[in-house]
Amino acid sequence: MGIISFLAPRKKQQQTTDEIPFKVSDYMTRNLITFKSDQKIESVIDTLIKYKISGGPVVNKKNELIGIISEGDCIKHVSESRYYNMPMDNNTVEKHMAMNVETIDGNMNIFDAATKFIKAKRRRFPIVEDGKLVGQISQKDILKAALKLKGHNWK
Repeated sequence: MGIISFLAPRKKQQQTTDEIPFKVSDYMTRNLITFKSDQKIESVIDTLIKYKISGGPVVNKKNELIGIISEGDCIKHVSESRYYNMPMDNNTVEKHMAMNVETIDGNMNIFDAATKFIKAKRRRFPIVEDGKLVGQISQKDILKAALKLKGHNWK
């Protein structure tokens, strides 16, 4: 009597990893809320609250990234203006934004981007191409990508 195999035939995989989109540009947000350097901080606070975001890129008239403004930057301004009893309405984004902004390449894969988030301890990274702001990737975007890629074989 011969040996009988109890294993069912293997199913063909539906997609290979070459067909699965896993670049930052596949998951980044392209329609961004941006701020201008001459914008008032109070206006930024209103926008952050209205759209339930924690910050955003600051761009010039040519859509070139010049900084990032965050909730933390706004809170610092509010705290300092109240402490020194100074008016809030005469301060602009330019005075409070972070100017040395680290970016991510849109062609970077999601896994390398996740590692960069962990090491840099940032909530978001802008994506710049040819000097222009084209998008932004956030930690939440990385998590969404991970759920979409769940179950696939990863290289």
